[in-house]
Amino acid sequence: MPATLDEIAAGARLEWLRSARPEQLEPAGDWTSWLYLAGRGAGKTRSCAEWLAWKAIDRPGTRCAIVARTYADARDTCAEGESGVIAVLNRFSAVDNYNRSIGEITLKNGSRIKLFSAEEPDRLRGPQHEFVWCDELAAWQYADTWDQLQFGLRLGEAPQVAIATTPRPTPLLKRIMADEHTTITRGSTYDNLANLAPTMAASILAKYEGTRIGRQEIMGEILDDVEGALWTAAMLDKHRVTEAPEIVRIVVAVDPAVTSGEDADETGIVAVGKGTDGRAYVLADRSCRESPAGWAHRAVGLFHELGSIGTIVGEANQGGDLIEATLRAVDPGIPYIKINAKQGKRLRAEPIAALYEQGRVSHVGPDLKTLEDQMTGWLPDSGYSPDRLDALVHAIAELKLANGSQADRYFAMIAPPCPSCGVANLPEATECSACRKPLSRGA
Repeated sequence: MPATLDEIAAGARLEWLRSARPEQLEPAGDWTSWLYLAGRGAGKTRSCAEWLAWKAIDRPGTRCAIVARTYADARDTCAEGESGVIAVLNRFSAVDNYNRSIGEITLKNGSRIKLFSAEEPDRLRGPQHEFVWCDELAAWQYADTWDQLQFGLRLGEAPQVAIATTPRPTPLLKRIMADEHTTITRGSTYDNLANLAPTMAASILAKYEGTRIGRQEIMGEILDDVEGALWTAAMLDKHRVTEAPEIVRIVVAVDPAVTSGEDADETGIVAVGKGTDGRAYVLADRSCRESPAGWAHRAVGLFHELGSIGTIVGEANQGGDLIEATLRAVDPGIPYIKINAKQGKRLRAEPIAALYEQGRVSHVGPDLKTLEDQMTGWLPDSGYSPDRLDALVHAIAELKLANGSQADRYFAMIAPPCPSCGVANLPEATECSACRKPLSRGA
């Protein structure tokens, strides 16, 4: 006699309970929010998918939701992914229908699982739910999404939320951690190595092990702001955007490593654009540990990828004319400006940090974490030379956003303004980088 649906469900549930690690299982106790803090690849998705699937199966007719950073994340990873909820539900033979266009999974027992994007908090104003899975909450753009979700947790006797995230010290995450109704479990990437590709340990873990970003992204630690740092995580998150407006000028800055090889410093390659609103938008970080030919191809490729409107800049103190020669070997016609960094790193970085404090710089998207880790962990008097940060500072400086501030005075020291359009130019320039008119330096 074939197994009944109840027998299939019981077998699938028992299989998970036997194979899961303790931190992957729903904690005991009277909790409202279960916060699973763990590094990349620790098994958070599988854990929450199993939890939500079982709630929907065990309680016929219940209403559940998945809220992820974007709708694509909710659909592609949380629902349809290899460890997603549909794969789990199929083990239980529980799916009746999956309407991909509206993001809704219907179970044979009448339960429903709806997909939502954290980018649209207003969509959570009406729906009611009993069980919710919040994915990568630390990367959510709007804290209001969490608040709207709470108002809709009003079905059943004890509605609950499971939160799976790689931690970042955001105000929302700290608020949830401080809530007495939150139960926290922790894990790291190392816990799940047996289920990850062998290259994960050989490349990713080896590269970031022991670093600040490794502690966050691998070990799942909450890293508070570094006292004395010019940038904080809150400063960066406050003005973060998912996409930039129309960009009128782009600067790709290169801060080359002195040596090459596995143990060499990275070559900083950061692209920043100036929007039609006059603000700066950090668009990409393509820093690498490659040969001169390798980083030159990366920098030139990034410049053309972003539209070829602007220039590439490089610090003459670090490589002199070799930077320009290396770039022109890849593209002879590439626009290039040589920077003479006459001031110390603190004096160069402080005006740029001031622009961040004024809300005049935004990071685009969540994929700049290595750069941001360097920014928030760097102490001006440490003697450490941060490659990505140096490239960022040079790029924003070349965009010349300042307006009568400390930064403006800094720009004037390294780049006298064009008499025609007022844009600052390097002392040795004979043509304005903005209006292309000849520059007269006098006797």
